[in-house]
Amino acid sequence: MYKGASFWSGVLSGGISQIEDMRSYMKGDLTTQDFSVHTTRNVTGAVGIMAGMEYGAVLGSAVLPGVGTIIGSILGFMIGNRVGSYAGYQVGNMVFKQAPLLLTGNAGTQLKIEQKN
Repeated sequence: MYKGASFWSGVLSGGISQIEDMRSYMKGDLTTQDFSVHTTRNVTGAVGIMAGMEYGAVLGSAVLPGVGTIIGSILGFMIGNRVGSYAGYQVGNMVFKQAPLLLTGNAGTQLKIEQKN
């Protein structure tokens, strides 16, 4: 599945992004929530790179063996990184930056759940 160049490209790209975000967090430029969102983005971006390179190479080989493999890998790298990072950023925002729920209730059995603003 993920091996060789695609694996190490994803690990290297995600690792470098994580180191940059860790430095920003240590300086105080990122809050804990922002750091969590960025970490989610880095992990999914790395997986996107791995998958993009693999499937891009397969599609490129099918269209034009040899040169198509290289071109497909490069395009897969770029598209996989973009899609993976976008998805991770959106999920990270939903998970880590959501407003806490406020539980309120009246005398009785009704329970109302509201988002605290």
